Amino acid sequence: MTMQLSVERMAYGADAIAHREDGKAVFVSHAVPGDVIEADIISTGGSFDRARVVRVLEASPSRVKPLCPYASVYKGCPWASLSRDAQLAAKRAAVISSLVHIGHFDPDAADHLVRGCEAPSAPWGYRNKVELAYAFGGKKAIVGMHTSDQGQIVRVPSCALLNARHSSAVKAVSGALAYLSGSSDLGIERVGIRASFGTHDLEVALWGKPGAFPRAQAAKVLKEATHASSAVRVLMKGSKKARRVSGIEVLYGKGCWEERVAGQRMAFSAPSFFQVNTAGANRLIQIMLELLQPGKDDEVMDLYCGAGTFTLPLARQVSFVTAVESFGPAVRDLRRNLSSAHLDNVDVIGGDAGREFPDTEADLVVVDPPRAGLSEAVIQKLSDQSCRSIAYISCDPATLARDLARFRAQGSFEVAQMIPVDLFPQTFHVETIVLMSRVRRP
Repeated sequence: MTMQLSVERMAYGADAIAHREDGKAVFVSHAVPGDVIEADIISTGGSFDRARVVRVLEASPSRVKPLCPYASVYKGCPWASLSRDAQLAAKRAAVISSLVHIGHFDPDAADHLVRGCEAPSAPWGYRNKVELAYAFGGKKAIVGMHTSDQGQIVRVPSCALLNARHSSAVKAVSGALAYLSGSSDLGIERVGIRASFGTHDLEVALWGKPGAFPRAQAAKVLKEATHASSAVRVLMKGSKKARRVSGIEVLYGKGCWEERVAGQRMAFSAPSFFQVNTAGANRLIQIMLELLQPGKDDEVMDLYCGAGTFTLPLARQVSFVTAVESFGPAVRDLRRNLSSAHLDNVDVIGGDAGREFPDTEADLVVVDPPRAGLSEAVIQKLSDQSCRSIAYISCDPATLARDLARFRAQGSFEVAQMIPVDLFPQTFHVETIVLMSRVRRP
């Protein structure tokens, strides 16, 4: 069924929202607020339909031509037709909407708390990492990117989001793996490419199951094709829903990827997390320090610290940091980064933040949890802390709003400021950093 729709706003997701004449909501892919479109309904549900644009009848002032010619085909840039200013406004609106509808904040209070969305990087070429899909069709391997509907993998010559210095790496890696595979399945599930802005390191990581693998040949072919500084295999075990890293095999090079973070060279093994936007990560560090105002005599607790993105800058400014991380490779990277930086005022605790919550009273706390947010147990333990401020860094507005509501219910901390930061241009994702201050009792 085809119909004319007036597009109203972006959802917190890939699609825009319109309404049918009968009032039913329609989620439309590749549409822009302000567009008048002709759309095909591709699925119907009880409360909403899904549609795709057939023709733009009247283009929105916010509609732009994507820099990437594949943006309408691949899933990596769903907001590529939306202007940068409109993207920033939509991301701020998403944070406010989550506060109101999930966190039950007063709308005026939420609007007052949330600052304008910051844009620390260029809108294209900002990523230090891309992932390629790998599939073996029985006769040959296909290395590329998923289409928007996840229906197939298509080869790509480049990625406009990747650091331009290494723009040729996507094509080089794809060609090298297609050659290596020949008519044999290499057991690869996906391929990671990390391209540094500060050190110019380039790493290729092959993710897959343990088993026979042409290590020497792979090292030779990848090095000649990509000139990467390092190539590794990340070995995984378990079901697809519960994959875990069982080991890292260095094919050649130093076996890690290095980036300059807050003026310090830091190393990350392939499984370890680091923000895909280096400029954005550096801006997050700046904001965190500006909000917390750490002093030289302060003690800090850094939960979900990873390889030390916030730990190291804090350790340079305070007397002591207790850093907690559960992921083994990240813990090892953190210890290595602390040693390289000659910092000995950090106690590294390997374990889950809930079970291994530090038995100490900190002056300041930083939490940077995964998308699932904080457990109720961790929120309770943080609420019992005597610290003066907490900096909460979140990658998901919904779980952030839920957690802030739980903190409010505890009554120990109140939200002082919220700053959305656009670490993921051309997508709907947004990072938010929140300053929570201890409630002053009368």
